[in-house]
Amino acid sequence: MEKLKIVSISLFLLAFLGCKSSEVEDYQTDLDTAIRKIHTDLQKELNTDVPSLSVYIVSPKGTYFSTVTGNNGTLVTKKTNFRFASNTKNFTSTAILKMMQDGWLHLDDKITANIPGTNVPYVPNTAEWNFPNKNQITIRQILQHNAGIYDVTNDTSQYNVNGETYADYMLENFPDHQFTSTEYVKLLTDHNLTYGLPNTVYHYSNTGFSILGEIISRVYSQKSNTSKTYGNYMYDHIVGPSSKIPLDIKFPELAPDQQLPIPYVKGFIKYTDHNEITDQKNASAHVAEGNGVGTMLTLSDYIRSMMKSQNVLNASSVEQMKKSKGPATTSDYALGCSYVPGVGYGHNGATEGYLSTMLYDPETDFSVVVLLPFWDLRNMDNFTKCLSTLNTTALEAKKALKY
Repeated sequence: MEKLKIVSISLFLLAFLGCKSSEVEDYQTDLDTAIRKIHTDLQKELNTDVPSLSVYIVSPKGTYFSTVTGNNGTLVTKKTNFRFASNTKNFTSTAILKMMQDGWLHLDDKITANIPGTNVPYVPNTAEWNFPNKNQITIRQILQHNAGIYDVTNDTSQYNVNGETYADYMLENFPDHQFTSTEYVKLLTDHNLTYGLPNTVYHYSNTGFSILGEIISRVYSQKSNTSKTYGNYMYDHIVGPSSKIPLDIKFPELAPDQQLPIPYVKGFIKYTDHNEITDQKNASAHVAEGNGVGTMLTLSDYIRSMMKSQNVLNASSVEQMKKSKGPATTSDYALGCSYVPGVGYGHNGATEGYLSTMLYDPETDFSVVVLLPFWDLRNMDNFTKCLSTLNTTALEAKKALKY
């Protein structure tokens, strides 16, 4: 009888483990099928080859990676480096919130106020920095894109150089130019550029986050009693070896620092009359708003640990990051953090030839990172299809795991 019990239990365990193994295997199969279909559909819609589409998932149901490579693409792994662009804004938000936790700044301070414990203002009190509505803008409003700060690196409506944004013109004609936040702000001042009074308009602004980078630099310099940069703070307190959860993520600030760490994937841009491969880039044009470099694995480790309050931010700060929306906000965007319904909180990024997103869902403990190293600029509709593929992939990946 005892022997029969043991045999029965053994058979039950084998059956259970067999089902579990099959279920896990089905998740991977379903995920691969979903990613392959999205890639194929995108190629059909655009009528062109798409280099690759990759997704990395961490969840209670397991960790999964799936990638599809087109005819003109190269193999991507979860440890392949790429430029993650505006995902950087979420890191900048984390830095600001960490400084708030440490009492180094106050979110609702005007940017013209003094850094706590000093007689030094958050931003320079110089003629170049006398841009529209400066005295009314708070740190929180910039994080929310509610500050009305004109975007000189994305917008040509109020100011352009030969039809291009200032940043694009300079990068095209002076590729090794060292950009500064003062340089951008001077354009706001000289040309009276603004979207309106703070809290009256929601407008995404790279320039606003460049100003946040300057604030981080100035606050850290005061607290360290020595000259520090945005990159110094990110390395020392957010991602470097001495941070709470070290991550191999870089925020290049110098114009000559253009080489991506190996291994990396090159970006690909398709124009009407030619194609362009992108990898080396002068990231000094996008400090604090789009200069990050990392892998799908490191972005996943970052967004999961941060959103679960297991990194440098406490639960209260994370809640503000997710939910503190400005009165003029017309989207699901809070403090350097957006929400994609059905998928989660995080950010996305677009920089020459690279599209990516990182998202975490607190309801299911599901995180996803998507990488599409491709832009189709033959028309804006094609580019929009590429961009929307990020959210489509994230949502379908979640469905593949039966969420």
